[in-house]
Amino acid sequence: MSERMESSIVRLAALFSGGKDSTYAAYLMEQQGHCVDILVSVLPSDPHSWMFHTPNLHILPMIAESMKKELVTEPSTGSEESDLYALSRALSGLEVDGVIVGAIASDYQWDRINGVCEDLGLRTFAPLWRKNQEMLLREIAHCGIKAVIVGVFAEGLDERWLGTVIDSDSINRLKELAILRGINISGEGGEFETLVVDSPMHAAPLEIVEFDRNKARDGGSLHIRHARLGRR
Repeated sequence: MSERMESSIVRLAALFSGGKDSTYAAYLMEQQGHCVDILVSVLPSDPHSWMFHTPNLHILPMIAESMKKELVTEPSTGSEESDLYALSRALSGLEVDGVIVGAIASDYQWDRINGVCEDLGLRTFAPLWRKNQEMLLREIAHCGIKAVIVGVFAEGLDERWLGTVIDSDSINRLKELAILRGINISGEGGEFETLVVDSPMHAAPLEIVEFDRNKARDGGSLHIRHARLGRR
């Protein structure tokens, strides 16, 4: 019961991590006229979850408040089995017709999420699926989504990238790294993680007040200690 193109259904839930891809996927479906008023997030305790984004998940309630959407969360250990079980629990009982996913090219993620949705009788929608990834990044920046890099995990991406906004300049730099180092320009392979601090769906921008930069051997992360909603 999967869909990767526009449909006539009305009420959708969006799998949501706070990152650029899940935000843009929800935005595109709203722009097509669908009602997207529920955000669903699995919260893995293991930061190395194969299925779901993990940085700064404690900020999600504030983001949902800004977007004026209901947030449904389920904890997980971070193992594949636990992640999928948590996703099934989160989606069970929701009065929606389908689920939006921000997957771009990961067959692993698509197959497993779609399998959970099929078991629940829900249709899955992946509006970013197989899009040119450089073009996709530029679309995200152009539509007014302000995403900052909060995790770097690939050669060529060091802690100096933390806090960088995804804009035309940084996309050009990522393109150069993709050519030189072979990284995925949109971070689909886990090379970097983002957090959206503003978008056309936000009633108020997220202001990061206090944060820690954590440097690791294989990269680094930006952990938000305190944030608040600003004003327009």
